[in-house]
This record gives sequence, C-alpha cells and structure tokens, in this order.
Amino acid sequence: MQDVEGRTQGRPTIAEVSLHALRDNCRQAVALVPAGVAVLAVVKADGYGHGAAPAARAFLDGGATGLGVSMVAEGSELRRAGIDAPVVVLGGAFPGEEAAAVAHDLAVAVWSIEGGRALADAARAAGRTAALHLKVNTGMTRLGCEVEDVRALGEALVGELHLRIDGVFSHFASADAVETVSARKQIARFAAAVEELAAAGIRPPHVHLANSAAVLAEPAACFTMVRPGLMLYGYPPAPHLASRARLRPAMRLRTRIAQVRSVPAGTAVGYGGTWTASRGSRLATLPLGYADGYLRAASNRGHMLVGGRRVPVAGRVCMDHVMLDVTDVPEPRAGDPVTVFGPSLGADAVAEWSDTIAYEVLTSVGKRVPRVYVEEFDA
Repeated sequence: MQDVEGRTQGRPTIAEVSLHALRDNCRQAVALVPAGVAVLAVVKADGYGHGAAPAARAFLDGGATGLGVSMVAEGSELRRAGIDAPVVVLGGAFPGEEAAAVAHDLAVAVWSIEGGRALADAARAAGRTAALHLKVNTGMTRLGCEVEDVRALGEALVGELHLRIDGVFSHFASADAVETVSARKQIARFAAAVEELAAAGIRPPHVHLANSAAVLAEPAACFTMVRPGLMLYGYPPAPHLASRARLRPAMRLRTRIAQVRSVPAGTAVGYGGTWTASRGSRLATLPLGYADGYLRAASNRGHMLVGGRRVPVAGRVCMDHVMLDVTDVPEPRAGDPVTVFGPSLGADAVAEWSDTIAYEVLTSVGKRVPRVYVEEFDA
C-alpha cells in the first residue's frame, strides 16, 4: 500500500479510483447499445463518489458523448473544471438557477410551461439560446409532465425564440429490473409520448429512457440515447445482470490498522458492548468510521480484508473508527493495510450487510476521504 504513504500524509484512509476501469466500463456500455445510440454518462453525486470531473473525463475518453448531472451546481462544477462536453441537468433548475444554467451552457430538464419560460427569460437576458430536455412521467411518479400533457408542453415551448428542445426523456421506476411487465409498460408510455411530440412536428434529437439495467438487458429501451450510471462505476444494478458485461469496480477504499490489542474471552467491544469476545482475541482498530461513509448498519455484520483474509467487524461502527476481529490473521500489526471494499470485496457486499444498495455505499464515502487517482490498482 505504498501509495498511501507516498502520496498522502497523516491519516491513511483513502479512496483509490482506477481511471482505466472507468474508461473500460464506459466502453462496454458503448459496445452494448445499438450503433448510433449516444451514451450520456451520469456523473451526479460527485460521480457516484468517485469525483465528478475525473470520472467525466474518463467517460468521455471511453466513448460517452455527454454527461448527466442532477443539479445546476453539479453542471457548473464540470464547466469550472474545463469540461466542455454537453451536460444535461436531469433534475431541472430551481427558480433562480436559470441564469447559471444558461451561462454554463447546460441543457435543463423541463416539465412545466412555467419552468420552460423561466429558462427562456434567462436565455433572452443573456442573448443566448438555452437547450432543454422535456421530462415525462411514465411511472416513476417523481418528476415530469404526464404523457397526455407532453404535446401541449412541447407546443408551448417550441415557439420560444430563445429555447431549443434538444431532448425528451423519462425514468424507470424499477432501476434493477427492466424486463418486467411494469417496465415494458413504461417503455410503451414513453414511446407514446415521443409519438405525440412527433405528431406536433417536434422531434428532439435526444430521446432517452435506458438506465444501466436497460443498457445491459433491454435494447427496446435504448431509443437514440442511453443514461448509464452505476454500471460505469463497476457494478451491475442487479445480480442477475452481472454476466451481461465485464464490469470492474473503479473504487477501492483502503486504510491501515491504527492499533492491535489482545483481549481475553468475555471482553466487550465498542459502544453498547454489542460484540463480546468468545475466545482470547486480537482486535484491530481502524481510522475509518461512519463519518467517512462506512455505514453504521454494517456493525457486527460487515467484513474487510486484512492480509488477504476476510475478517469481521467487531462491535458498532463508530464515527471515526471501526474495530475488526483479526484473531485468525497471522501477526497483525499497526500499519498493516486493510481493504474496506474494492474489486476483491465489492461495495455490493457492504450494501448487503448494511441492508442497502451499492449506490448508497459508493456515494456515502465522505469528503474527508482523499481520492487518489491511478490507472490500475496495485496488488
């Protein structure tokens, strides 16, 4: 674990990110969709915790033609990082953010006439044309206009001098299961919305519905553009989709043992004494806790890798520390490297122990954990 000592100082908890893995995962997404279908790489939530700008550059190198974010601020961050590829703000602009969206040349999701006209006003004031993507609710029931209203919305906005309708999109309610009856109904509803726009002479170049699961399993959902997210970071959205692509986890969360102690049988460990040594044991304390994103729900359930061996979390995860039972590790010492998760022990395993999903595990890795960018992980 030379990189921890050589490239960071002090606390040895870091998140390594493999740029090669990010690029390769994106190349696989490009290869999986029909020829001519564009890939909009989703880099919201700071690139799912991997770092938005480095991830964006890797995905563009891997064949993505645009980037998806959730908020105007996220898109603005990419522009400040010097990224000039098309960016779509999938969560729309809140009142007052339209000028920033226009200034940074961000395409914005719109689902109401009021939202579209506010964007047009900002574009008019700046002497520019603003791009928008119409968002349609086809079953997620979160954001978007209804299918029966999309034609009227499009007709109301297509005549605005300072607006350009670049896209129309919707979002699956079943992120991990697009081969279901409900998902197929959503595909049909979305296709109907696209046809309604076409009947009004509105044919946006970017028509997108497919998420990672659809890229992996449902060509009928691809339309003219797809929006993969989780798969780009190395994880299938569901176990049954794992065989569809050779995805490589792009983040490895690592730390080092801060202290090792031997305790007799019966010793209680951690807050509330929820773990008790059933034998004479060795415990390792790590400088990593739930403030760093290692979920408290993994208390007494999670495992990490020490010396190539899986060892269990002992006691409750603390804000700044975790204890491991390293009794079966030969001669554990302070300073020994620990893999919290990564290619050999996935974030999806941590998610299973924590009753959550890999998305949350990845995006929970906190800002106080430095990101260290490498081409490939070392041994």
